[in-house]
Amino acid sequence: MTQTTRQARLRIGIDTGGTFTDIVSVDGASGAMRVTKVASTPANPAIGLVRGVKQILAQGGAGTGDVAGLAHGTTVATNALLQGEIDSLGLIVTEGFRHILEIARQSVPDGYGNSYFWVKPDRIVPLHLVREVAGRFDFRGKQLRPLNDKDARAAARFFKQRGIRAIGVCLMHSYANDKHERRVAEILKREYPDCTVSLSSDVLPEYREYERAVTTLVDAFVKPHMERYLKRVHDELGEGLQDKPFLVMQSSGGVMSAEQVVLKPITTALSGPAAGALGSAVVAEIAGFKNVVTLDAGGTSTDLCLIENGRPAVTNGGSVGPFPVRVPMIAIETIGTGGGSIAWISREGHLKVGPRSAGAEPGPMCYPKGGNEPTITDANLALGRIPPALIGGGIPLNVSRARDGIAALGKRLGREMGVEQLAEGIIEIANWNQANRIRQMTIQRGIDPRGFALLSFGGAGPAQSPAVMDLLGMQACIVPPNPGNLSAFGLLAVDWRTDHIVTKAMHQDAIDLKAVASLYAQLERDAVETLQRDGIETSRIRLVREADLRYAGQSMEVRVTAPGGAVDAVFLGKLIDAFHATHRRNFGYDYKGQQKIELVNLCVSGFGVIDRPTMPKLEPRPGVIPARKSVRPVYFSGAWRDTAVYDRAALPPGFALDGPAVVEEFGSTTVVFPGQHLTVDPHGVLVVRPSGAKKPETAR
Repeated sequence: MTQTTRQARLRIGIDTGGTFTDIVSVDGASGAMRVTKVASTPANPAIGLVRGVKQILAQGGAGTGDVAGLAHGTTVATNALLQGEIDSLGLIVTEGFRHILEIARQSVPDGYGNSYFWVKPDRIVPLHLVREVAGRFDFRGKQLRPLNDKDARAAARFFKQRGIRAIGVCLMHSYANDKHERRVAEILKREYPDCTVSLSSDVLPEYREYERAVTTLVDAFVKPHMERYLKRVHDELGEGLQDKPFLVMQSSGGVMSAEQVVLKPITTALSGPAAGALGSAVVAEIAGFKNVVTLDAGGTSTDLCLIENGRPAVTNGGSVGPFPVRVPMIAIETIGTGGGSIAWISREGHLKVGPRSAGAEPGPMCYPKGGNEPTITDANLALGRIPPALIGGGIPLNVSRARDGIAALGKRLGREMGVEQLAEGIIEIANWNQANRIRQMTIQRGIDPRGFALLSFGGAGPAQSPAVMDLLGMQACIVPPNPGNLSAFGLLAVDWRTDHIVTKAMHQDAIDLKAVASLYAQLERDAVETLQRDGIETSRIRLVREADLRYAGQSMEVRVTAPGGAVDAVFLGKLIDAFHATHRRNFGYDYKGQQKIELVNLCVSGFGVIDRPTMPKLEPRPGVIPARKSVRPVYFSGAWRDTAVYDRAALPPGFALDGPAVVEEFGSTTVVFPGQHLTVDPHGVLVVRPSGAKKPETAR
């Protein structure tokens, strides 16, 4: 790792969201933690990032010399794909495969039922910007025809003449032999040095040409965006911070240096939500819950993740918007329900909530420069469930404007109901949006959500999550300290990570163990070298083998952990047994003893183990009963009730109360509904349970 002075003790995590940028600093010497939150700056997110870093240093009386490093979760790659026009992008393919994007896959998105009603979206690269080059390898990497350099030069000049700045190269079977792609890259660099190039053999060296092509194109498209963004961050950080280690969160749940990330930016597509899932796993373990569903509700959306036995699931088959990308990523479900989600009326006259959002600009109606449509935040304010100012008073809220907006919506709805009834309806719809997605994540996979707790964070999560807990009959709702900053905390609790994969398709009866051993050894060397380039000491490097397997004849694979040590008959037996067990767990059945398997991909993940921050226990305060911060009317189940309001910072460990109650803190508000019971655990974690529920033995 980069060497720092003894005084450089602060590690800072920065999570840039659509509405706010969250900052957490942890003192490596004392474990002391500070948090802050600043408004995001969508036009240039680097400004909000640096503003937050300087603010948290000022709060702690620290200077740039005290900073040991920064870790960042960013939505730059995602936003570039979802909000930007996909233009100035070209593709080079093997001769005869020009229509690879048009052919795509035969699958039809859920909800259409019949392909007759589904119209394919526009291709990420139009057909006229796809160029072919002659030359061919077979799936074993044997050259069938040499590359035609003339075709490659013609393609380079074609793109240069048209100003196409980002180019993806995806040649047949380059996962087995990358020589042709490397040669194309050399010609592009010579003929068109200003272009950005991504090679499929670098981005995704595995079979399935369509997914490999799209993932490579996405990587090529976001590269210039990521390069510009990280340069802006570097410039904004200024003297004193520019030379500090700057790490970026990957979708897989690990961090890498900014220099490494720029080489393959697609790995950051879901970096912010991934940090939240990893931070949640840390908090859940501290609170004594192994199985949780995480609920991260921000200003625009809600991210959900299933954590079983303390580990979030990782998948290699996800998507960003309409684009299928095959990179390792924490398995996160996202729905358009956040604090800024707009309440509106459908053509049929039904009340809907989201996915449209007021975002950071203009924001909910109650914000100082808010929009003209009521949101979830406006509804919570009208019901008295959140305070009249957010972020420690930094954002004053206009309750009259929120109520007027909801009243106007009620008139358009054409039903006789008061502002409170409609506001409660808005919240109930939002809660069911979240609950239904959790049901899909659990029940449809044969998992009973009643055996799980709900871990709620994000600025907009804890105000409603205890109600979602009740809808699903879950064990508890857990609210970590500083829930609005948990993703930023998660950035400081994850290891360096690098993932390497190669396709080697072999039937069970023809598996070449020597070849498998050689490939694993090469992947492990690649992982070690990548981490060492970031300065990770060899003693801190941990390697994990995985493999993608399937039953012979299946079209999709299942990823399983592969044994370490020698690659021999014992290794193969354990690997096959692990596949059968994983297949049964995922799908409810297996064909052990009935069907042979196929080995498809070999994978190695390298981890650079860090010193994780700890969550200190609260100081015991025996006999202390915290005074109520205030009492205000809050609307529950059709009636206003005088409700105690507490300052979370004043709650001692072991404190308990029965709802209704409101617990306020910087960045978030937790609502304890009537019929629920709250306790404060030794680390300051709030645990909300239905009243009368027995505390499980595993909950401590």
